[in-house]
Amino acid sequence: MFTSTLSRRFVGVFLVFSLSGLAVACEKPAETPLPQETASVSAVAPNQSGSSAGNPASKAAALITVPDVSGMNHQQAQDTMQAAGLYNLREVDGKGLKRLLIIDRNWIQTGQDPAAGSKVSPDTVITLTAVKNGEKP
Repeated sequence: MFTSTLSRRFVGVFLVFSLSGLAVACEKPAETPLPQETASVSAVAPNQSGSSAGNPASKAAALITVPDVSGMNHQQAQDTMQAAGLYNLREVDGKGLKRLLIIDRNWIQTGQDPAAGSKVSPDTVITLTAVKNGEKP
């Protein structure tokens, strides 16, 4: 009986310490203030007023001439568009079969939208239409 009483006391003491530790662990930690922003950065630097909307030269400088990629393999067409600064590229199966252009070098460009020579902004979606090597458009 002495052993069981000692065991009960040990378990009781253990539970008290465990529960008190749990209560401490559950307390909300002291909040530390977040650092305040000390400076703001302007994304528009060319115009002192902070607006580039009234500056037609900056708009014209931002336009990119769409290169002609007709007849290139699809990989070359993508590389050419990206070299010109156009990265928003969409690819379409020219046969209308909704195939994915997995191996780019196995596809030949048959069309593009907007047309070659067009002036577009860098975020314009460029659609490249292609068919597999050996297929007719």
